[in-house]
Amino acid sequence: MKETRNIIDVFAYWKHDAIMADLDTKRNNFYVLCSNLYNDFNIATVIRNANAFLSKKVIVYGNKQYDRRGTVGTHHYTHFEHIPSEEGLKKFLEEKKFHRIVGIDNVEGAIEMPKYNWGLPNKREEILMIFGQEQVGIPQHLLDLCDDIVYIPQYGSVRSLNVGTASGIAMYDFCSKVVNL
Repeated sequence: MKETRNIIDVFAYWKHDAIMADLDTKRNNFYVLCSNLYNDFNIATVIRNANAFLSKKVIVYGNKQYDRRGTVGTHHYTHFEHIPSEEGLKKFLEEKKFHRIVGIDNVEGAIEMPKYNWGLPNKREEILMIFGQEQVGIPQHLLDLCDDIVYIPQYGSVRSLNVGTASGIAMYDFCSKVVNL
C-alpha cells in the first residue's frame, strides 16, 4: 500500500508516535507565536513552516482558531497550543522564560533581518518569534513584550508580506544563522 501522509520518504510507514519521537530529538530552539485575534487564514502556512524548520511549538494566541486543512497534515507532527486570553499568555510566558522574544514586523525602529543576530550563546536557551496578522501586524501589547523587533526588507511596491511568507523567511533566517542548515 502506498504511503498517503504528507511526510518525507524517510518516515514512510513509520507510526505517528515514532515520527514525533524522532522529530523531538532534532527540534530547534525556537517557538512561534501567532496573534490570531481576527481570524487569519494564513496561520496554517505558519504551522507548515514551523514543521519544516522544526520549531519546538506553535502557539496561536487569541480567541480564534485556524483552519487545519491548510496545514496539509503537518499539524499532526508539530507541537501546538491555543492560548485564547491575554491572562493565559502571561502565565505561559512566566513559566517558559525565553532567552529572547523577537517580533517580526515592519514597524519603525525594527532591525533589518539580514543584519540581525539571533543571539543564542547555547542550544539550551530558547527564542520566541511573534508574528502578527494581515493588515494589523503585531498588537501593541505583544510588541511591548519583545526584546527586539525585526523586519524583512522588501523591494517591490507592497507594504508587507503575509504572515505565512514572513514566518518562512524568519524561520529560515534563524536556522541558517543559528542551526547552520
